[in-house]
Amino acid sequence: MPRTLAFFHAHPDDEAIATGGTIARAKAEGHRVVLVVATRGEEGEHPEGLLAPGETLGARREVEQRAAARELGIDRLEFLGYRDSGMADTETNSHPDCFARADRAEASARLARILAEEAAEVLVVYDDHGGYGHPDHIQVHHVGIAAAATAGTPRVYEVTMNRDHLQRMMAAFAGDLPDGVEAPDPAGMDDFGSPETDITTTVDVRAYTTTKRAAMAAHASQLTPESFFLAMPDEAFAAAFGAEWFIRRDDRAARETWLLDDLD
Repeated sequence: MPRTLAFFHAHPDDEAIATGGTIARAKAEGHRVVLVVATRGEEGEHPEGLLAPGETLGARREVEQRAAARELGIDRLEFLGYRDSGMADTETNSHPDCFARADRAEASARLARILAEEAAEVLVVYDDHGGYGHPDHIQVHHVGIAAAATAGTPRVYEVTMNRDHLQRMMAAFAGDLPDGVEAPDPAGMDDFGSPETDITTTVDVRAYTTTKRAAMAAHASQLTPESFFLAMPDEAFAAAFGAEWFIRRDDRAARETWLLDDLD
């Protein structure tokens, strides 16, 4: 039967990179998908000369987010209304409107209203360190869990990255990248994502990597054709990103392959 899945992300492009394949698969299987984005990504880096006179990066990234949502087939897109906090330990962390400083009760109430309106059966947030320590990602974790409790959303997943898999893939495919494109150093990923032993749910999205990549490309201010993600050959991209990984927040210990397994 059709279900409703909600994905809560911090910035435009996070949904495509971390969960684009899962979203595309859910839509292909006839489910409803709701995307809530906490900020418009005002503090992202972007190529010089990208913005038109008077245009803000937040406005550009909202347009890109809507284009990516169309690529993925998302049914409802909402912005929670906060400002990008920027990377950890930067001056923008102190902006009064930034998401990292938001009152968690107020923010979770905003999200809970959407979850309740949609009668969402699954909510996806981030792991407890936000994947790589970004303050907005960590706030998504806390706000999302509180909102799910308020709304009575029965199942919550923490999206993460399989640290061990990505280290293996980066080492294996580093030599296949175009000249001038560097893969991340596997040795520098020790605090990135989660170890395989913590992951409960591995979703096979190899059939949806073309859609995932198209959604990523829609975020052109952040992911240029020369970026690591989009410069990878198709085979390398499918190998590196043909699975998406989650930690299920309940007492079920068994491993699973889909977010809707055994959902009553």
